[in-house]
Amino acid sequence: MPMLQDWRGHGVDVAVVGAGAAGIAVARHLAATRPDLSVLVLEASERLGGRALTLTDGSGIDLGCGWLHGGRDNAWTAIADAAGVAVDREPAPWNRTKPDDGPRAVERQAARAAMHDYFDRLDGETLDGTDKPLSAFLEPGGRWNNFIGAVATYINGAELECASTQDYLRYAPGRPPDWRLPDGYGRLIADHAAPVPVVPHAAVSRIAHGGAAVSLETARGRLDCRAAVVTVSSTCLAEEVIRFDPPLPDKQEAAAGVPLGVANKVYLDIAEPEALPAEVYLHGAMDRVDTGAYALKPFGRPWIEGYYGGTLARAIEAMTPEAAAAFAIDELVGIFGADLRRHLRLRVRSVWAGNPWARGSYSYARPGHADARAVLAAPVGDRLFFAGEACSRHRFSTAHGAYETGVAAAQAIAGRL
Repeated sequence: MPMLQDWRGHGVDVAVVGAGAAGIAVARHLAATRPDLSVLVLEASERLGGRALTLTDGSGIDLGCGWLHGGRDNAWTAIADAAGVAVDREPAPWNRTKPDDGPRAVERQAARAAMHDYFDRLDGETLDGTDKPLSAFLEPGGRWNNFIGAVATYINGAELECASTQDYLRYAPGRPPDWRLPDGYGRLIADHAAPVPVVPHAAVSRIAHGGAAVSLETARGRLDCRAAVVTVSSTCLAEEVIRFDPPLPDKQEAAAGVPLGVANKVYLDIAEPEALPAEVYLHGAMDRVDTGAYALKPFGRPWIEGYYGGTLARAIEAMTPEAAAAFAIDELVGIFGADLRRHLRLRVRSVWAGNPWARGSYSYARPGHADARAVLAAPVGDRLFFAGEACSRHRFSTAHGAYETGVAAAQAIAGRL
């Protein structure tokens, strides 16, 4: 992708704010369907992909999104296939690992049974206009409630009591199973950006949309355009990283109703890979919410992915890298024994809450705010559009949900300009 240093000499019909999955989808779709329109993507950071980020060392490690959820219907699956990018279509480790495999088999069987009962109760709820927090469906005094709460933090990036039942029931990522990309999801998304022109380090601070043109104030100067698509995260919108003129209080309120939860990863290298089995998925503890999920040797590679959600993810991020690694190692030693400690070393970790252009990982709806997604997605007049995973009614929190909202925004612009 051309990374432009400025836009002098370029006429711009459409400005896209953000070069994540949604912004890339807008630009690619307009380039394919309306080549007569000039499009420019403004990216606040120095890279492409937004909350999709694959390390550039060839490892395929994803610090952001890592799964093609609803793989059969996921737009990125088709994009990967068309580009000749490998897709691993084996079942996810959490489905592949049998309850009687490995340590704590009896506990794991009981915890999984309780979790399935919880989701059965939840799935029996109706979309009748009322809403409850997800915690309302826990069995009172249930032995495995903390385990269920831990799983919920991986799903939502927030605890059960913070998240909307109505929003959860609307979630429909597509036909299973979930698949992986050995070379990295973030790499696929960034590579798909070519050949759309992007200006890096061009954070947008103000959008004036009440005049004859839409005017954007950026870190690289002012840009006027006929239409703009805003794809920044809901938390950034709620916290007014971008100011709108005239103001858009309904947008800000809606964004606050579907904030980003936090999920973070810690990767540990294994000095002696034979010390652990491959493609096994385990939880650090079965009796507390503040615990991690661990994928051992994904693709047979010599490392462990630790995954943390909600309050724990924020705490892990606030730690030093060494302390974050120590937390993960302590949990694994509690499963496999003290000898494992000498085999494990920190490789890398993510820090999504502290990323100024994301401020979190993926959106969830607060109880009573499931309808905020539609408010957030609605265009303002014929020239100001919004896209991103938080705008998706059914595929929120996913990269393909973001992609689909970007395509929808592009289609709306194509029909109006």
